[in-house]
Amino acid sequence: MISNNELQDLDLFDVLSERHGIVRTHIEKMWNDTHDIHISSSEWYIMAKIYKHKRNIAYITQHVTISRQAVHKFVKQLNQKGLIDIQDVDGNKKEKSIQLTALGESCFLESKQHKKIIEEQLNTAIGKENVDKLRDILKMDWDIENS
Repeated sequence: MISNNELQDLDLFDVLSERHGIVRTHIEKMWNDTHDIHISSSEWYIMAKIYKHKRNIAYITQHVTISRQAVHKFVKQLNQKGLIDIQDVDGNKKEKSIQLTALGESCFLESKQHKKIIEEQLNTAIGKENVDKLRDILKMDWDIENS
């Protein structure tokens, strides 16, 4: 893990990336330390994309920063763990759709509670106003997606 001193030498985007990695690793560890079903950050990422939705695998591969082959691997693992259902898409023999099972949804909702714990830790460490301001800034249109 990178030290706070090392973070001082990074540019904005590398700091964002480092902090994101630290938080994701912490959330994954919180889950895996207390459950028999181990779920990787990439699996959580896919679960977040399908929470409350039935999505086809093509949608997932287009909306995550994971290779198509890796998405297929993670979908298969999630299915084997009983966290998602895979179904045929009507009228398309090749395409499959996925959605969370009741177990998958329960795990996802519990993970959201872990995120709330971390957010409270951030509120304490850097102040609720700063956390709220950071959230608002990250939600703004940065006008770079279509550049």
